[in-house]
Amino acid sequence: MTENKCMTANQEENAVAEKNRKKVKIHVREMTFIAMMGAIGSILVFFRFPLPLLPPFLSFDVSPIIEMIGGFMYGPVAAFLIIILKILLQLVLQGSHSVGTGELQNLILGCAYVMPAILFYRKKTRKRAAIGMIIGTLTVSIVSVFSNLYLIIPFYAKLFGMTMQDIVAMCTEVNPKVTDAFTMVLFGIVPFNLIKYGFCSVMTFFLYKRLSKPIKNFINR
Repeated sequence: MTENKCMTANQEENAVAEKNRKKVKIHVREMTFIAMMGAIGSILVFFRFPLPLLPPFLSFDVSPIIEMIGGFMYGPVAAFLIIILKILLQLVLQGSHSVGTGELQNLILGCAYVMPAILFYRKKTRKRAAIGMIIGTLTVSIVSVFSNLYLIIPFYAKLFGMTMQDIVAMCTEVNPKVTDAFTMVLFGIVPFNLIKYGFCSVMTFFLYKRLSKPIKNFINR
């Protein structure tokens, strides 16, 4: 009886140890995935560019695709860490061209885009992924209005001794329809974000299933 009890105890200890080893492996794989996706996202930012007729201080890039794929695969915490890592690597590789305001905006809008979509995607279907990304695109477009008008642009303008009208004038040069803050929002900020995040959503929808399995296979090797 004593030997049987000892064997049972050893088996339980081995099972617990094996379970802990698996947990460690999973965490290591997730961190490897996050690091890889953050690095890819920071590289994609290098290829950003302004869009015609839209505010020149807004730049188009496809790094949100990486953040969304990461969030769909491993959840909101992974998506948040990918966004943070992307921003930090971008600062190391390129520095800040906006004294941190652009990076703060990147964090705010990145979270506003991916978090609603990821939370809606908990029941993982293609339909819920599509609806989630539509919600994310609309959310980030609304958030971008308030973050630009009441946080980023005022801070940036004060830092460089400018006024809101100076910012509006920059937009007027590329789009004569922009004459004040309201038209800058109507013809600039909102269309830009709908185009950028709408495009990233469409690309994510078609790329996610094709990329998720190869990525998981690569990470799990």
